[in-house]
Amino acid sequence: MRGCLWSFLPVLSLLLPLCGCGLDPAAPYVIGTAASLATVPVLGRTLPDVAVSLVRNQDCSMVRVEQGKSYCRTPDPPLDPPTGVVCTRSLADVDCYINPQMLVGQVKSVADGPGALTAEQEAYRTRGWLW
Repeated sequence: MRGCLWSFLPVLSLLLPLCGCGLDPAAPYVIGTAASLATVPVLGRTLPDVAVSLVRNQDCSMVRVEQGKSYCRTPDPPLDPPTGVVCTRSLADVDCYINPQMLVGQVKSVADGPGALTAEQEAYRTRGWLW
């Protein structure tokens, strides 16, 4: 995401000299609005949204408001520790057991990965918009 943000700076700096070429006094506003609208498909937010997201270090966007959500995304809460539930495959479904010690024989869980995130994974999951 950071690479996308910085790739717009050279484009915007190329537009600045156009302001002195005898353009209408409203031209900088038109160019700014066009640049802001061009960032919506790429970044999912307008240029003012980018500034607010940088200041607050949150994912803030008018697109979220149009979708009926809050302006800034609330950070994800930490995951609860694993509860010991084991889910196994059955003939046409997945069965979950609260107490896997009561099962007879070796039981293979549906999920092959670890039951909890590492500290680094949890920090990545709950990080802010850019850092």
